Amino acid sequence: MFRLTVCLLTYNSARLLHQVLTPLIRIADEMVVIDSGSSDKTLSILEGYGIAPIYHPYAMHGEQMNMAISRSSNDWVLCVDSDEILDEPTLDYILALKSGEEPPADSGWSLSRYWYVLGEQTRTIYPISSPDFPLRLFHRRYVKFNNRPVDDKATGAARVTRIPGHVRHDTFYSLHEVFNKLNAYTTRVVQYQTLRPSIARGAISAVGAFFKWYVFSGAWRQGKTGVVTGLYATLYSFLKYFKAWYHHQDKRESAARGHKDSHPVE
Repeated sequence: MFRLTVCLLTYNSARLLHQVLTPLIRIADEMVVIDSGSSDKTLSILEGYGIAPIYHPYAMHGEQMNMAISRSSNDWVLCVDSDEILDEPTLDYILALKSGEEPPADSGWSLSRYWYVLGEQTRTIYPISSPDFPLRLFHRRYVKFNNRPVDDKATGAARVTRIPGHVRHDTFYSLHEVFNKLNAYTTRVVQYQTLRPSIARGAISAVGAFFKWYVFSGAWRQGKTGVVTGLYATLYSFLKYFKAWYHHQDKRESAARGHKDSHPVE
């Protein structure tokens, strides 16, 4: 038998927080919540559950998770986002796991996570196919999250077992949220990754993304939700290269102005 700390990230998470916390309370021996500055009812909801969150300004998702892991008083942790809702089969599996013998420290378990867009279960959301199976339950001395700007992962477990169930990942709940995340993610990619600054490459990538993530994936069968996920993939593929190109042009223009201003006036 082992004790389990649930590590949860929040930021203006009041929309789903009761649904997220209710199952987690059943399996948690300890709750560590990292909040990055919520201004809605998130903090009062946490207070109602007797949870005192730790404030940490947001940098990247992996960094936030690693901060939560570092604050755990138990070695075994379950890492969850505030838009992920665990179902009964997932809870039953984790409770049974906790009640048995403590597993080898290099073991890990992945959640069966199903993505929802605008309230509807979807088959794809660029660059993920649904369901996906992220490693989320592990020994904190063996596993950490990497610092990829988008789509970060927990790595380090020698053997990973999939937990059966249906974890509802209720993301992109409105059109505003879709475009807000599209803008944030593409900006983050340009900031932390090296991309070729090319509008032409962006256009080619966008066309390829449209066919792969809308036509060939079958998203077209999902009506307006499929259109949204297809458009998201297309715009994401274009915008990351366009923003890289725009940033590159800004740097060139700034350098040219600096060179011009450095010439003495005679």
